[in-house]
Amino acid sequence: MEFSESASSEREPTQVNAASRKPRILLAASGSVAAIKFGNLCHCFSEWAEVRAVATRASLHFIDRAALPKGVVLYTDEDEWSSWNKIGDSVLHIELRRWADIMVIAPLSANTLGKIAGGLCDNLLTCIVRAWDYNKPLFVAPAMNTFMWNNPFTERHLMSIDELGISLIPPVTKRLACGDYGNGAMAEPSLIYSTVRLFVESKIQQGGSSNIH
Repeated sequence: MEFSESASSEREPTQVNAASRKPRILLAASGSVAAIKFGNLCHCFSEWAEVRAVATRASLHFIDRAALPKGVVLYTDEDEWSSWNKIGDSVLHIELRRWADIMVIAPLSANTLGKIAGGLCDNLLTCIVRAWDYNKPLFVAPAMNTFMWNNPFTERHLMSIDELGISLIPPVTKRLACGDYGNGAMAEPSLIYSTVRLFVESKIQQGGSSNIH
C-alpha cells in the first residue's frame, strides 16, 4: 500500500523562487498520538523554510504549543471562524492554500485520511485539502494502529488520495504507543523533512533554475 511514486512528478510548475525567498511549507497535524512529534517536525522545517502550522481539534490533545518554534503560527478551527465576519473578509483556508508552496500532513490519522478520500471538509485542515491546488505538492505521513493500517478501507482511501496526486510518506514498523508491534507508526520528522527537501531540490535541479517544476 505504498504510493510514494505519485502524480506529483507530472504536475505543472510549482513556483518557488529559492533565490528570492525560502519555500513556504504548511505543516498540518491530525488526531494521532504521533502529533507529540509535531513540534519537532516544525523545528526541522523552520531551519530551511517559512512555516505555518494547522492543527485539528483532536491533535491539540497531543501538541505542546510551547515546543513550537518562535514565529511559527499555529492555526486551529477556531481561527477559521473568528477571522471571518462578513462578505469580503478573507477566508482562512483559502489564504493558507494560496500562501503555501507545499503542504505536509503529519501525522495523518485514519479518520482524516477517510475524510480526505471521501471529499469531506468539516474542519480547517480538510477545507484546505479540499480547496488545494494540486499543481502544488501535498505530502502525507500516516500514523495509526497496525490493524487500522491493514484495514481494507485504508487501502481504498490510499488509492483515492493517490489519484489526487497526494504523495505518501509511508509509516514504519515499530512498537506503537498502544503497545502493539507492527506497521503504522509515523515516519520520523527528520525523514519527512528530508523527503520534502530532496523533492524540492531535485525539482530545482531538473528545471535548471530556482523554480520547482
